[in-house]
Amino acid sequence: MKAAAALLIFALALRAQAPVRVEYACPPEDLESFGLACSAEDPCSVFLEISSVQALGARLFLAGNLHTAATTLYGIVLMSEDAGKTWTEPHPRLRSASLDQIQFLDFEHGWISGQIVEPLPKDPFVLLTTDGGRTWRLSPLFEESRFGSIAQFWFDSPNTGELVFQGGVARYELFETMTGGGNWSPKETSTKPMRLSKAPSKTDASWRVRADASTKTYKIERGAVGNAETVASFLIRIGDCK
Repeated sequence: MKAAAALLIFALALRAQAPVRVEYACPPEDLESFGLACSAEDPCSVFLEISSVQALGARLFLAGNLHTAATTLYGIVLMSEDAGKTWTEPHPRLRSASLDQIQFLDFEHGWISGQIVEPLPKDPFVLLTTDGGRTWRLSPLFEESRFGSIAQFWFDSPNTGELVFQGGVARYELFETMTGGGNWSPKETSTKPMRLSKAPSKTDASWRVRADASTKTYKIERGAVGNAETVASFLIRIGDCK
């Protein structure tokens, strides 16, 4: 699929900092396949969750998911090329997936971690980009299906990186890649939690995602806490399936 076919553009309203509503049409095939019992009398509310933000010059990237109260629907990537004024989806939504951490090493190479949630986390993967986030490629961590998720990852060059896979309550595995995340090799296993000393937080030092209860939105903020600038906001509840 060409990347352009997957793009959905969300423009901020004319007044400053008006919240963006991510579109979801509640197609009948989704209601059936996800097992959603929605009706006009008892609708299924759909929510956006934003897990992380990363800035790359004037470009901003958000990772998260769409979900109901009980079901994860789609993993979603949002990108702005004009410092938060308008937004696109540079990759098709990922069914039953949740996206978590983002790292950009430079203006070309970036990664997003994620996993399938049905309902337990399984089949972790990494999204890769080599063109500054305009297109992405999915690379699974395992060839076979396994329960667990990526706890952390970190790349120190376009080719080399490490990640920690958490496969249970007390099972941690360290993996490394020499191919930019295209494939991974096991390096170490432990029953104790592992932590990569250089691993990024879900939000970089000058950017953050903040859930605002009063407006029921996610605020994308830049600057120090207490003196932050809101560059965009997103409605948390994006609609109801009936």
